[in-house]
Parts: sequence; C-alpha cells; structure tokens
Amino acid sequence: MAEAERIIGTPDSAGADETAVPDDGTAAPDGTAAPEERPRGRRRIVALFVVAVLAYLLDLGSKMLVVAKLEGHEPIELVGDLLRLDAIRNPGAAFGMGEAFTIIFTCIAAAVIVVIIRLARKLYSLPWAIALGLLLGGALGNLTDRIFRSPGVFEGAVVDFIAPAHFAVFNLADSAIVCGGILIVFLSFRGLDPDGTVHKD
Repeated sequence: MAEAERIIGTPDSAGADETAVPDDGTAAPDGTAAPEERPRGRRRIVALFVVAVLAYLLDLGSKMLVVAKLEGHEPIELVGDLLRLDAIRNPGAAFGMGEAFTIIFTCIAAAVIVVIIRLARKLYSLPWAIALGLLLGGALGNLTDRIFRSPGVFEGAVVDFIAPAHFAVFNLADSAIVCGGILIVFLSFRGLDPDGTVHKD
C-alpha cells in the first residue's frame, strides 16, 4: 500500500517534485496545506465517496433486478444482435478472465479498496476524486458478490449481464472500474496529481 501511495503521489510524500505547481489554492511555507485548502480537501473526499456510493448502488440494484427478472430466462435483445442482456455467473475477474483464481481476485479487490480509502485523506483534485470513486464503487460492487453470493464466502460468482456482440459479458461495476482506470491514465498524461499539483515538464 505504501508503494502504491508513493507511485501515485500524495501531498505529504517526501521529495515532492519541485517543478509541480498547485492547480488551485496554495500551501503554507512548511509544506502543509493552507487553512483554506483543508475544507477543499474534505469536499474532494465527499465527492469521492458520493461517486463511489452511486456507482455501488447502481451496480447492486442492477444485479438484484437481473437475478430476480432475467436469470433463468431467455436473453433480452436491446440492439438486435449487437447488444443484449444475458444473466450469467462469473467466478473469474472482469470480463470472465481467470476463473480459477476467485479468492485471489477477491483479495486484490479488498486491497484496492483499502489503498483508495488511505489515499482519500490526501486528495485535493476533483477529477482524481471522481476516478477513485468509480474504482472504489466498482470494486465494492464486485466484492459484495464475492462475499455474499454462491458458492461461498470469498468464492462467490459475480453477476454479469451486459452482453455486446463478440465481447465478454460484464456488469456496471466492471464499467465503473474501466472508466475510473481510463480517467486515471488521462489525468496522469495531463500531469495532474491527486494532491492537485500539475507537472509542467
């Protein structure tokens, strides 16, 4: 977890890049956040958890509906042969990969959640808050399936139901994780760090 925090970069990381400049707000001379920054940091944390809760509830609600109304029935075609709803149980990772490593994927999801929660207290960037919120909500959604669904605790199969043509079946949690990951890559290329600084080099 410490290595993850070092790679991503946080406000109190030692040896911070001297070429980085804040995108908004200022820091006190001793390197700590100025008083006006602390409320802003709390707002970013709130944004992270609001996005996470929304992503989690949408995923949970959609899976409950699919299990109640679609599982055991014929798939529903939404766009001809291009897109349909087809309920399946996936013991592997996202998009049906690694079915023999259910427990390992469960541990990875739990570790990701812990790392994101630890990073949240050092977050000063709204785009990063949205990205991490998507990751957190998606990871929680699939972890809930791993814990509470059959065949057993930490070995549960995830409910997938979005089935595009010529592609693996997935769910809203997978979509949130992928969108969060893409946003993080974009922010990294733009030079924006989670602490709100922008690298000009």
